[in-house]
Amino acid sequence: MGEPIAPVTDAGSADQARIALGERLFNDPRLSHGDTVACSSCHRLDLSGDDGQPRSVAASGERLDFNAPTVFNAALDFRLNWRGNFRSFEEQNEAALLDKRLMNTSWDELLAKLRTDPDYSQSFAGVYSAAPGRTGVLDALAAFQRSLVTPDAPFDRYLKGERDAITRDEEQGYRLFKAYGCIACHQGVNVGGNLFQKFGIFQDPFAGQKTVTTADLGRFAITGVEADRHVFRVPSLRNVAVTAPYFHDGRTASLGDAVRIMARNQLGRELDWRDVNLIVQFLGTLTGRYLGKPLTSAADHPQQ
Repeated sequence: MGEPIAPVTDAGSADQARIALGERLFNDPRLSHGDTVACSSCHRLDLSGDDGQPRSVAASGERLDFNAPTVFNAALDFRLNWRGNFRSFEEQNEAALLDKRLMNTSWDELLAKLRTDPDYSQSFAGVYSAAPGRTGVLDALAAFQRSLVTPDAPFDRYLKGERDAITRDEEQGYRLFKAYGCIACHQGVNVGGNLFQKFGIFQDPFAGQKTVTTADLGRFAITGVEADRHVFRVPSLRNVAVTAPYFHDGRTASLGDAVRIMARNQLGRELDWRDVNLIVQFLGTLTGRYLGKPLTSAADHPQQ
């Protein structure tokens, strides 16, 4: 019988020139107003594709509304961002570039910088046969982001028949993950990321908060439909062991706590710490590799 989780495969062959140009743009703070932040400021590829903070810092210095999701394997999600309000990287990237709280730029400002850079002019001419322009910038960024998949996790090798790729405890954690019902929302190649779900089915995770923020409202803040209150895109659990803090508001940096919160609020179960520990061990097998190396977390680099 087939498993409900499928292994990640390599991104496959693509236009390497487009990807290289997109990578350069992704890491260039000149894409923001005043050259203050790059895409990689919140999505660090040398770590786990996020910034390790509960909520990222905006170009203005204020805290943003949401925890920065990892950019790794985002191409495998059916929608982007916590509220799933974008269907494509191109759409999301343009919104981030122009948002006053994020990159805070304009196309006139951004393109003027790129067109005065001889290297960018040469690269765009080679890839798009044109000067740097809106369509090319968005296309190159998206091509790079789609290349950011992390195959070869221990659990992927296990699914492919390498049964000793994970330990007995990790395998038992996977059995518990399925038996408790976590698999209902966290399945498929991205172990999630393919449906919307309300945060708080059996218990209210916002009870006791002094205020419920607009971010806490989930998709309701976009649609105004009551059924969308506290509804979010189910996050992928790929690389979850190295992408703390967790949840849309970064409410906990402990993966064990996150498992218990989810069991309580989504499944109506209080898990003992033995089972939590086994599930956490299984989740650790979902950490993949980028450029041949396993991803690491911000907690592993406290000085950075």
